[in-house]
Amino acid sequence: MKIKTEFISFRTNGNCDIVDITSDVEKVIVDSGFSEGNVLIFAVGSTAGITTIEYEPGLLKDYPSFFEKIIPSKMNYHHNSTWHDGNGHAHIRASLQGPSLTVPFMDKKLLTGTWQQIIFIDFDNRSRNRKAVVQIMGI
Repeated sequence: MKIKTEFISFRTNGNCDIVDITSDVEKVIVDSGFSEGNVLIFAVGSTAGITTIEYEPGLLKDYPSFFEKIIPSKMNYHHNSTWHDGNGHAHIRASLQGPSLTVPFMDKKLLTGTWQQIIFIDFDNRSRNRKAVVQIMGI
């Protein structure tokens, strides 16, 4: 078994911006030379997360609304008093979401469902240049 690590970079708008990175991950797999294995996708930074979702307009509204209900952006967070950056909610949301996801692949294709895309969620309160690690273990 071998390991290969790549990075994908992109710009986000912040405030629960959801970016579909499925095709970027697929490209890394195809270019890797591996035919079967697992791919780990890891969000670099403490205010972002990775998961899967059906990337469609309704859910692109529902998912941020869900986080606003359970971890409101306008609440007073001790982190904001420490750093004065107003993104305490982003750190908590990212911790709840989680920074990584592992997906199996075979014949150089992700073994995801038809409507299952890999997404990067930027919970921060501003736009940013972001990076995700894509690490492949396979043959």
